[in-house]
Amino acid sequence: MEAFLKKYLFVMLGGIFQGFGMGLFLFPHAIPSGGAGGLAVILNYWFSIGMGPALWIVNFSLVLVGINYLGKRFFLWTFMGITMTSLSIDFFETYVTIPNRNLFFDLLIGSIFLGTGIGILMKNGVSNGGVGVIAIMIAYGRAIPPGKPLFYINTCIFLLTAALIDWKIIFLAITSQWIATTVVDVIYRINFAWRIIPSWRKKH
Repeated sequence: MEAFLKKYLFVMLGGIFQGFGMGLFLFPHAIPSGGAGGLAVILNYWFSIGMGPALWIVNFSLVLVGINYLGKRFFLWTFMGITMTSLSIDFFETYVTIPNRNLFFDLLIGSIFLGTGIGILMKNGVSNGGVGVIAIMIAYGRAIPPGKPLFYINTCIFLLTAALIDWKIIFLAITSQWIATTVVDVIYRINFAWRIIPSWRKKH
């Protein structure tokens, strides 16, 4: 029970950190938070769907891809994480405003919080959603940190997003991902005392 409560706490915390970074700092500048974020930006651009719901739709759809490989428990934990992230995005976008914004400050702070949230989730064997599922599968399959595969996958989606919407987002998106994935790898390598053995290693 104690291990469950700790994992639940960190999954919620990781989701809130992601939502804080995206909803308050990155999305106001239309900076994709990752591959799923890039696809959510496209949904928002084409169908005027709010960023929180759009991101949840993308993440949930892509997480289904990994359910057979990673197991039902992994799916449930990831579902909790992506739901908390989307709710947090909606909350921060709706109720918190920052006057006199600075693009590069927001890029830095938002990316650090984004990477921290992703790192907390992955450290506990939980994906941050969509393409994070693919990244964590590659990471454990090759015994490498998940930051690099996450970066490469996201970059491809950024190119697609930029081609459809605006090429100017590439620089900001790739810079954000470099910062975020660097933070992910730092957190992933730290032997936290609260580390929980990834539940998806055994299928349920």
